[in-house]
Amino acid sequence: MQMVHAGVVSTGRVLGYSLAGVAVVVVVTVPTVLLFGPARVFTGIVLGALLAVAALFALFTRDAVVLTDRAIHRRTPWSVTSIDWDRVVAGRFGLDEKSRWSLALDLAGGEELHGELVLLSIPPVHGPVSGAYDLRKREQINEIRNMLRDKRIPITVLPDIAGALEKHWRIAPPTR
Repeated sequence: MQMVHAGVVSTGRVLGYSLAGVAVVVVVTVPTVLLFGPARVFTGIVLGALLAVAALFALFTRDAVVLTDRAIHRRTPWSVTSIDWDRVVAGRFGLDEKSRWSLALDLAGGEELHGELVLLSIPPVHGPVSGAYDLRKREQINEIRNMLRDKRIPITVLPDIAGALEKHWRIAPPTR
């Protein structure tokens, strides 16, 4: 079974997760200081920070969109929503409100996702792959594109984006 991980964590949830991380640090530091005295502030902060990193890793890992052969699963730390491939009308690679490149699916019916599901949001590509982040995003674009091609879902790509992806990352524009 083919599985592709994608998804964009919204700014609101990033803020919420960050506040949860700070809360973990406080919840660990305060009892450590109260139990062992003020000399253990640094110990409490380090222990709290380690636990906060573990909690943040778990939250961000769980928050994803998983594309499988059978359905699309929108996961958050507290729920999972499944979307049938029949609801996907088209895919599009365009600019979002922050001038980032956004790969999204247009959905028919159902208002829970407002007719759009963002799979990827990346800064504009201006040069060849230059690090692990670029390499992973290039990989994700190819995986998503192949999944959509297998499902026969049309993809619209802005000409500037298609040109830059082909020139710098060697990703050919979609063909019909």
